[in-house]
Amino acid sequence: MKRYSLKKSLTAVLAIMLSLSLAACSSNSGNNESAPTAQPTDSATEPQNEATLNPEEAAWKLDTSPVDLTWFVGANWYAHTWGDSLTSKYITEKTGVNVKLEVPSGEANEHITLMMTSGQLPDLISMGSWETAVKKLWEGDHVYALNELADQYDPYFYKVAGDGTLKWYRQENGNTYGVPNDSYSPNLMHETGMTAANQTFLVRKDLYEEMGSPDLSTPEGFLSALQLLKDQYSEYKGQPISPFFAQGNVPYGMTEYLQNLLAVPHEKDGKVYDRVTDPEYVTWLKTFRTAYERGLINVDFLVDSDTQVEEKTNNARYFMMVREWSGMTAVNPMLAASANPDSYYIAVDGPQNSSGDSAKLFPGNMDGWMVTMISKSTKNPERAIRFLTYLASEEGQRDLFLGKEGETWETVDGKPQLKADMVSLIDSDIEKLEKEYGVLDTYWMMRNPVIVNQWRPEKAPVIKQMEDFANAQADIDSGIYKGLDPLGDSEVAVAWSRISQNWEEVMPELITAKDEAAFDKIFASFLERRDSYGFQQVVEYRQAELDARKAKMAD
Repeated sequence: MKRYSLKKSLTAVLAIMLSLSLAACSSNSGNNESAPTAQPTDSATEPQNEATLNPEEAAWKLDTSPVDLTWFVGANWYAHTWGDSLTSKYITEKTGVNVKLEVPSGEANEHITLMMTSGQLPDLISMGSWETAVKKLWEGDHVYALNELADQYDPYFYKVAGDGTLKWYRQENGNTYGVPNDSYSPNLMHETGMTAANQTFLVRKDLYEEMGSPDLSTPEGFLSALQLLKDQYSEYKGQPISPFFAQGNVPYGMTEYLQNLLAVPHEKDGKVYDRVTDPEYVTWLKTFRTAYERGLINVDFLVDSDTQVEEKTNNARYFMMVREWSGMTAVNPMLAASANPDSYYIAVDGPQNSSGDSAKLFPGNMDGWMVTMISKSTKNPERAIRFLTYLASEEGQRDLFLGKEGETWETVDGKPQLKADMVSLIDSDIEKLEKEYGVLDTYWMMRNPVIVNQWRPEKAPVIKQMEDFANAQADIDSGIYKGLDPLGDSEVAVAWSRISQNWEEVMPELITAKDEAAFDKIFASFLERRDSYGFQQVVEYRQAELDARKAKMAD
């Protein structure tokens, strides 16, 4: 990967983002600069003398008195805390901000929706950029416009957030309510080689190679490998091997993700393409049906809980996985260091279309992964925006990623880098690295890869193989197709929600259908219901959204 000085990286990314910023939803295509809908007016949080605010200096330094901020992280699997690790203690000591992290016990959308109903929201909220609750938070006036808070409390925010990012998420009223992590532009990916492609098809190395590295790219080869697994490798350490796993179940692993592996197009002749009815995709769904009929797969990949998935993964009990490689960064080194050092997972060519085309995997995009917002329930909007500004800055990124100088990192040849004992923990004890020291990706909610990747240690071979494979198959320009579906409470969004929910119910029926004729009947019935729910509206929405994004790119 090409490395740059931080100053050049930031200059380049700001220029690229300015030129390629797109609207996150179709309403963004306007340039309405109407008056803000609300201003923070709590007299207890009136800004200090605004003459002291310098757009060239971070305002968090003006007040480092102790303050508590609650931070909701919309990922029920996030298990880290604040206040125990060296990094979190250091940041609290430095800024005065003590963070109380909250995670949902179940589905993040449901959890935050209940909070909206109660009117009691955490101070900071990080939610997946695709989540319907994000639009509800914005449209329901539950969160502050970050530009308004920046104007009033910390204009330095604009310097570190990047105008491109702010434009990307700008709504038609001229306000921006969230700042993303892991945000990439196409030109930046082309220039740096950082594609952020995360999707891979993984197999357990030892089993795959012992089988003779079978071809898994065709339905015939896929089924043959599953048959061989059943006949000769059905157990591992006295436990049954699960033949297959699809991350995110139906809505992700078995739909969008599988379609990307099959290089199913997103549009044809300028028109948004119906990927669900693509013949190549349907052929592979029927392949899974055949595998189930023959007893080569079971339905555990559709019903396993997160706990069951984690237990099976940690014990190498999956054979094949449609899974993001980043989710294996802790597991693979652990398996490689186990009594069976070849039981870790490697990326290989999985299902392909009948032409044998390479996968077209989603890269990173301007949407990023999660967006962080400041709720109007907070009693400390000025400290909240200043804290976000600090975290978004080079200084904050370094503190979050590397920890405290002299303890976890040092300067070598003029560049910050983790100490050797910290690097060794990446492979030997990642849990200790995260819990005791809190460095690298422990607190990823505001992570800017353009900044932190220059400090990232070289990845272990068992991780780098997966990353390199994904980068090689990344379709860099396909980020424009991410997030075309309608979100929120609009009529078309409700229609899409009904369609999506029904698809989740139909997929298991398709895979467990008794024969191909039954499959065809179930599928045809779904398409009829899809039309009745308002699919044509969804198509029109997607098309308008895509056209708006293309127009922005042409500016």
